[in-house]
Amino acid sequence: MILAATSPSAAATTTTWTVRPGGNVIVQGSVRIKDTNTGSIVTCGSVTLTTMLKSGSGLPGAGVGSITKATFKCAITTGETTLTVHGLPWTLNALSYNSASGVTRGSLAGIHLHGSPHLAGCILTLDGTAAHANDGKVKFTYTNSTGKLSFVPTGGNLHFYKVICFGLFNSGDPAVMTGTLTVSPKQEITSP
Repeated sequence: MILAATSPSAAATTTTWTVRPGGNVIVQGSVRIKDTNTGSIVTCGSVTLTTMLKSGSGLPGAGVGSITKATFKCAITTGETTLTVHGLPWTLNALSYNSASGVTRGSLAGIHLHGSPHLAGCILTLDGTAAHANDGKVKFTYTNSTGKLSFVPTGGNLHFYKVICFGLFNSGDPAVMTGTLTVSPKQEITSP
């Protein structure tokens, strides 16, 4: 009888994650969404992300958490607006971990936001590859010691679509999301 051999190197290279305590998490803070062509900014002074994190050890980084509810209260130069959230749940992915700094790098995927004209006089959609693709993505870092999650301006694919907004934003323009939010309760995320 011949036994199939498993490759120890393949098993050794599989990255796993530990999340404690996990469970229901609220992430709150502010973000800025910038049209990198025009320089115009949507300032979201109040953002709340209701999050579910997996708990325990040996977890895969892909889908380690999800955003189940989100609110974005924002303003542009023409006035206040609320960005309506679509495509939930959004997916949180852990990508890499720096044990020296206790910082996890990850991505938030599935983003679709729509700004209506009722307050600010502007219509705009934020998404990834198309107006209704529900595949917008941003990168973030999470720091264990501070419990802060920060969106970073590189590595994402957000774009503006279906824009009517006095030339402040244009359809097809790239968008970057930045900002720092507080994670409560604070989490400890490590790998391996």
